[in-house]
Amino acid sequence: MKNRILKVHPQDNVVVALSDLKAGETVQLGSETFTILEDVAAKHKFATVDLEIGDEVTMYGVLVGKAQKPIFRGGLISTANLKHAAGAYQLGEQRKDWPVPNVNGFSGRTFQGYHRADGKVGTANYWVVIPLVFCENRNLEVLREALVDDLGYGRAHTYQLQTRELVSLMRAGKTVEEILQADIDVETATLEKNQRLFPNVDGVKFLIHDGGCGGTRQDAQALCGLLAGYIVHPNVSGATVLSLGCQNAQVSMLKEELAKRDPNLQKPVYVFEQQTMGTESALISAALKKTFAGLMQANTLTRQPAPLSKICLGLECGGSDGFSGISANPTVGYTSDLLVTLGGSVILSEFPELCGVEQELCDRCVDAPTAERFSTLMSTYNERAKAVGSGFDMNPSPGNIKDGLITDAIKSAGAAKKGGTSPVTAVLDYPEMVTKPGLNLLCTPGNDVESTTAEVGSGANVVVFTTGLGTPTGNPIAPVIKIATNTVLAKRMPDIIDFNTGTIIEGEETIEESGERLLEYVIAVASGEAEVAAVRHGQDDFIPWKRGVSL
Repeated sequence: MKNRILKVHPQDNVVVALSDLKAGETVQLGSETFTILEDVAAKHKFATVDLEIGDEVTMYGVLVGKAQKPIFRGGLISTANLKHAAGAYQLGEQRKDWPVPNVNGFSGRTFQGYHRADGKVGTANYWVVIPLVFCENRNLEVLREALVDDLGYGRAHTYQLQTRELVSLMRAGKTVEEILQADIDVETATLEKNQRLFPNVDGVKFLIHDGGCGGTRQDAQALCGLLAGYIVHPNVSGATVLSLGCQNAQVSMLKEELAKRDPNLQKPVYVFEQQTMGTESALISAALKKTFAGLMQANTLTRQPAPLSKICLGLECGGSDGFSGISANPTVGYTSDLLVTLGGSVILSEFPELCGVEQELCDRCVDAPTAERFSTLMSTYNERAKAVGSGFDMNPSPGNIKDGLITDAIKSAGAAKKGGTSPVTAVLDYPEMVTKPGLNLLCTPGNDVESTTAEVGSGANVVVFTTGLGTPTGNPIAPVIKIATNTVLAKRMPDIIDFNTGTIIEGEETIEESGERLLEYVIAVASGEAEVAAVRHGQDDFIPWKRGVSL
């Protein structure tokens, strides 16, 4: 490691510890020397100047908090002495210029994808089975049991072998203590693929949820919009839809949302309504036949070359830490800028984690109406949160705080780095679809799974997901690339991490080098040449957002 501390922006009055610092030791940054007054763990910050109560604390060049107690030069910044604060913002003149990256190494490159009738290209080829209401979840489970294993999509968990060994030990008369001390090889617990009947279909995915009835009519409309986004998604060949019949989320509502997204929809969508068909056997038998026929059609598709402009990249973070904003997120930001320059689309979401950087994003919007829509969505969301006793300032989780993200503004300023520096071409409200290339802002909660679910529903055919603490989050139909902010995490949880940016913290790689390396990996994943951990483990997280307050 070349440096032990880092000042992210010239205007900052805090410095990040890249490794643990002990009280009394001296560290140097350029021509400045700092004496550490108390232990500062890696990922946390210390003050570069004396701060009085009410003084502003700046990081990433923006306001991230105000001192609640005197903080001396070299003193630890913590929740005990810093409170969230974010700068005001207003609509101004849009900034059109941006530092366009050199894409000579990627010009003319292609990936191997599944071409759809609407001109979009999938990075995978799935069939989805969707309930319009939670009452149909059991029928989805029946279909899953009937389809998955026999079609070769089941995954044999060798943990079952361990269970059998434990049963054998018990039957042999072993005591509880002896069983607890038994040497059972947990590393044999790998997932093995069965032989697929349809080799060109990546799987049959079941989008189980708890919505569709109760709640508000707006909840039902939003759910139908999200489900329609999954049906028209380029990674999907077709869909089987199960409806009870009496729920709020009616079949007509789903068809309306499908027409908004693709008026000339050509992929097969088979709808079955239980209250019309009568018995379970009639429903399941009909759904099975149609689904099987649909899979036969889907299997005729093969991967073909497609330009990188057909990639729509979802940008996500979860289990973030104090390194997220200086390693993984800037890497993703540079990859985003490369892809935008090549004509692709990217989606930046998690609006509670854009608090404090609104001015920059407003200024980057391509026109005033786009900036105004972003401003309105942000302020409305925050006011709704405050109305129920919360607010964006309550976004950081205990894990975030423990690892250096002690205010929402610090977290947000780092999270926004995923969006790079390109202009904002569109602002979308959940669950609208991406229709323009470039950087799209999508209103979602900060919750990892709700936001990832939304990004894919809006069109992301690959998701890049940064994490400093580790999370297994995946998605049923889009590969989710898990990116570690630090090498310690990458080594500790290698079974869920796909890509490591700890090399930046260690001084072995620049952000630009890491970003180019990530784009190469994205191309490999989009082509089906590399399988990410979340896909390998069958991590099919799917949580629709009910438009209540979720941070």
